[in-house]
Amino acid sequence: MNNRIAIAEVQPKALTAMLGLEGYLATTELTAALKELIKLRASMINQCAYCIEMHTKAALDLGVEQQKIFALSAWKESPRFDQKEQALLQLVDEMTLIHQVGVSDATYQACIAHFGEQQTAEAMMQTITINAWNRFALATKMQH
Repeated sequence: MNNRIAIAEVQPKALTAMLGLEGYLATTELTAALKELIKLRASMINQCAYCIEMHTKAALDLGVEQQKIFALSAWKESPRFDQKEQALLQLVDEMTLIHQVGVSDATYQACIAHFGEQQTAEAMMQTITINAWNRFALATKMQH
């Protein structure tokens, strides 16, 4: 494998900006467990092994049940996710695969009903940020 750009070294200001988003997201009202589900689900869709490993460990450290993590790739068929989590995961799926159909009105309204505007916006920013990290890790072939 060829060595890829170490963006943190070549573009340190870009990394600082990304870390600024992470700092903001750490202060939001969404629970840490929901944030990790967002990160893990988007990373699964994007097939980012680096981030899947990182966020699986983080979710386990927060006490998210192993069976829930195992079922995340098939969340629509799993009874382990409540309606609130289902609305959130549908938002993550649609935002991560935004090129397919965008975010549907039904998904948006379900998130507003369960989370309100503030936390829906936080969930959107968390999804946007993990998708950016996934692209960063995949494009540079990050390894543990």
